[in-house]
Amino acid sequence: MKYVSPAIRITIAFLFIISAIAKMYPSPYFAISTFEVKQLYPLGFSETIAPWFSRILIGIELALGILILQNNYLKKIIIPATILLLVVFIGHLSYETFLSGGNTGNCGCFGELIPMTPIEAIIKNIIAVLLLGWLYKITEKDIDNSKFWVVALITILSIAGIFLVAPIKSTTSDDVIAPETTIGALETSFDTTSAPTEENNLPTTTAKTDTIKDNTTKKETEKVVEKVALNEPAKRKSGYAKYFSDIDKGRKTLCFFVPGCDHCMEAAKELTEMKRKDPNFPEIKIIFMNEEPEKIPDFFKFAGAQYPYVMIDVIPFWGVLGSGKDTPGVKYLWNGNDYKFYWGTTDNKFNASEYQTIINKPYSELKK
Repeated sequence: MKYVSPAIRITIAFLFIISAIAKMYPSPYFAISTFEVKQLYPLGFSETIAPWFSRILIGIELALGILILQNNYLKKIIIPATILLLVVFIGHLSYETFLSGGNTGNCGCFGELIPMTPIEAIIKNIIAVLLLGWLYKITEKDIDNSKFWVVALITILSIAGIFLVAPIKSTTSDDVIAPETTIGALETSFDTTSAPTEENNLPTTTAKTDTIKDNTTKKETEKVVEKVALNEPAKRKSGYAKYFSDIDKGRKTLCFFVPGCDHCMEAAKELTEMKRKDPNFPEIKIIFMNEEPEKIPDFFKFAGAQYPYVMIDVIPFWGVLGSGKDTPGVKYLWNGNDYKFYWGTTDNKFNASEYQTIINKPYSELKK
């Protein structure tokens, strides 16, 4: 039995320390901001409170992982506090699973490093609570000279450390890091076989039999213009004009990518191949998350072409992408109307063949 207590303490310490570190993977600010948007915002945390709460919570996780290995106030404070935090997590996960009616998605317990479903996390936490209950039972009373300052110092340093590695940034939903005008509005291909673009053309399945000759009368011209207008949706504001001034004109493929995301790179490469085969392919524009922007040149090299893009900060990016959605995101817009939106890497992931079919449909066959 003398090895049971050390084994339990090491196991719990490992779980808590890894959990804290995982919430900062692959980079602290990106990971913590993603945790806030995906886990805290749905719970009602404001943009002001969430950054503070997330860092303090991760700091407490880290502190408990360290404190469980020392003897100061182990039975009186550390073990009960650890059990309490796990019980809160179990309650939250159970409530979320009940509301969602299923067991899908990543609970965020280990960030993006180790994806875990809510049910898996609940089971893990229940086992940890049982182990801690056992540890509490076999642990003798706290040593007489327990030092509270040790507990306080480790907790404060752990929380402060999280704030140091992931400082809170002041951003707004309109925080554009790289305006469209700074990177150019023309697409540049890395392959000379790339097909030229013909912006705002109708899908190839739409016949264009009406032509306006130089000697066409005014009445005939008005008739042709009216007929063409009926073959495209009425213009509306998509909400993306602050990123691209011409986004609501004609047909566009709007992408939401992270420069270092392998799935995003694959989607971009597929789009480039589609564009090469279809001269009428909707113009591609990209909104990049401002995470590892130095990888953008390699991103375009892998994709096979360079496209107009802007960068926005992490939290605004998730807001623009949409609640509950993930990268890569690919959206089909026509005159500002949203006709298709692919996102993530699971059920709703980008489907190149399906997208080709959709963009070739005339307006009369599209449904919003």
